Amino acid sequence: MRGAVRALRPAMANVVGAALVVAAFGFGGFDRAARAQDAPPGDAVEGKRLYLAVGCFTCHGRSGQGGAMNGPVPALAKTAMPFDGFKGQLRQPADEMPAYSEKVMTDKQIADIYAFVESLPGRRPTKDMKIFDN
Repeated sequence: MRGAVRALRPAMANVVGAALVVAAFGFGGFDRAARAQDAPPGDAVEGKRLYLAVGCFTCHGRSGQGGAMNGPVPALAKTAMPFDGFKGQLRQPADEMPAYSEKVMTDKQIADIYAFVESLPGRRPTKDMKIFDN
């Protein structure tokens, strides 16, 4: 029985970690206006430059749509994550994402990237896509 419990611990840690990421990405009921108030001012144009220069797009897509490079990668466009959670994920990522210490990326640069991903249009409902009209 103890062997079975030990075998479950890593699996449970993955489930708990995934649940925390999901909660941080907005299924916890964060209000968009409150998130915008909590975020420091950022420059979306500079954020786009950084997002592309640092390579965020390689996993999260050029328009923050997410992907499946090394498993499911969350969409960042119109993220429901508050700024502090976004910054925390960059500083101490939950999964395979590289960590960005303050020496590598300043809080101002993170605010700029956050402003950029918040400026993205986000996903459209399929009913708004012409390809599905037929």
